[in-house]
Amino acid sequence: MTQTGAIWLVILAALVAANLPFINDRWLVVGARAREGKPFFVRALELVLLYFLVGGLALALEKRAGQIAPQGWEFYAVTGALFVTLAFPGFVYRYLMRRRDRSAAEDW
Repeated sequence: MTQTGAIWLVILAALVAANLPFINDRWLVVGARAREGKPFFVRALELVLLYFLVGGLALALEKRAGQIAPQGWEFYAVTGALFVTLAFPGFVYRYLMRRRDRSAAEDW
């Protein structure tokens, strides 16, 4: 795989992984379906776990390409903020989008 292909793979994996906790009602994406939906803090914990999984994928691809560059806290702050930004469509879908199945009384 080329370096450009590896970069696009990590970006695509981050986009998918960032939105999985908000689109999926299963525990840790593959477990049993949550009966009444997952609370927000569980979704946030899954988001953090998936951030580290995508980071592991990126680390493995970087190691395969050559020597791993040392990173400081700034790198993790920026990639964490980027991961949360990539999760915005899933968050909007789960919490902000108006559902058609609501009655007019629930809006008040």
